[in-house]
Amino acid sequence: MERPEPEEREDLLAGRQPVMEALKSGRAINKLVIAKGAREGSIREILGMARDKGIPITELERTVLDQEARHHQGIIAHVAPVAYVEVEEILEKAKAKGEPPFVLLLDGLEDPHNIGALLRTAEGAGAHGVVIPKRRGGAITSTVAKASAGAVEYVPIARVTNLVQTVGQLKKAGLWIIGSAMDAPQPYFRQDFKGPVGLIVGSEGKGISPLLREHCDHLVSIPMGGKVDSLNASVAGALLMYERVRQLQEGATTQQ
Repeated sequence: MERPEPEEREDLLAGRQPVMEALKSGRAINKLVIAKGAREGSIREILGMARDKGIPITELERTVLDQEARHHQGIIAHVAPVAYVEVEEILEKAKAKGEPPFVLLLDGLEDPHNIGALLRTAEGAGAHGVVIPKRRGGAITSTVAKASAGAVEYVPIARVTNLVQTVGQLKKAGLWIIGSAMDAPQPYFRQDFKGPVGLIVGSEGKGISPLLREHCDHLVSIPMGGKVDSLNASVAGALLMYERVRQLQEGATTQQ
């Protein structure tokens, strides 16, 4: 009889990198649980940091950790759930840095690995925050945190009831809303990403919802030269986010 998969939870972090980044960022950790005998490599460093912070440490059989989380690498942290922010806080972050706001919106993505990968890319590409829906979207679980390689500790995340209303709010704040769509006539590399931008990435199967699509100022596509007609959502999102990085760096070089 196969062992049932552990339940996805928002109050657990599993894996060495996510736990390490949570410790570095100062996130509230209630306790650490390590597998018996797991004292090698980065776990030793993690345990040292935990002791310095006075975090309780429990050592249990690896099979017990297997029941709590997938791919835990011998360590689990019991944490406070991610502290979601308001959209206004994301915009304030951009203002405080003197930068045009750059916000990533995820519509209908439920695969935790895709969500985590997009959070990781958003953090690396300089996004000021990410918006996810309470419905038609996934929560920030241990699998999302692990796939993000710890980026959930650094990129502000807003979880909203209505993405269409949020898009309206961002438009009022001066952002241009750009959506990714397979059938859009304009390729992404011809779109101006340099100003205040809200970028929407939809799910692989359905893309951006029709109502949200109507509220986009621009729709862009990623040209495909093979038999497959679309890219993985996290790969597509990465291409679009780093096109913005490229344009900003090219503009900075031109001004020098």
